[in-house]
Amino acid sequence: MKRYRDRWWTELDAGKIEKIIFQADRILLQELEQNKKARDEIRYLAKNKTRMQYAEFRAKGLFVGSGVVEAGCRTMIGQRLKQSGMEWTQRGANVIIALRCVMKSNRLEDDWESRAA
Repeated sequence: MKRYRDRWWTELDAGKIEKIIFQADRILLQELEQNKKARDEIRYLAKNKTRMQYAEFRAKGLFVGSGVVEAGCRTMIGQRLKQSGMEWTQRGANVIIALRCVMKSNRLEDDWESRAA
């Protein structure tokens, strides 16, 4: 399967999930020793193919990597919740995370107005 990896990465990047699934299914018939793990991977691709249309997402100017989200979490959540001496209940952490996100996105006034209505 490793010999197909680079080609499939390129296909994945282009959003050609169906092509990868078709090729992988065909190859599995020949390489039965890797069948179980490969079948799990193919099921994952089939289940998530609508989320993996990377070429389409890029064309719309959207991010396709997780780096931006991870950095945002580190900044928005980690810095606030992981300060020295901080202890949170799950409920308290969820509330402060929501409030911090509203404040950082400059939507605090809108949020207050929606709560007052």
